[in-house]
Amino acid sequence: MSLIGTLIGYVLTVFLLLLLARMVLDWADILGKLPPLALRARSAVHAATEPVIAPVRRLLPPIRFGNSAIDLAFTVVFIAVLILRAIAFRL
Repeated sequence: MSLIGTLIGYVLTVFLLLLLARMVLDWADILGKLPPLALRARSAVHAATEPVIAPVRRLLPPIRFGNSAIDLAFTVVFIAVLILRAIAFRL
């Protein structure tokens, strides 16, 4: 296992945790009112993850189902990070 592969793997792990935090905070915001601290955390997580998700969202817009939508870009980025992380740790 190389040092560069390990470092990339850890960076991808942190990004994966940010994606998970984004998912949880978005669902919490949908289900009820978030306290101010959680809203600031949500904004910070969105600022960190949106530069990666936005280009994918331009290619795969959300699928609408009435008043709700499924964000395929988030799902694609999440799966891609899982795959890249597994590859990086095997380098």
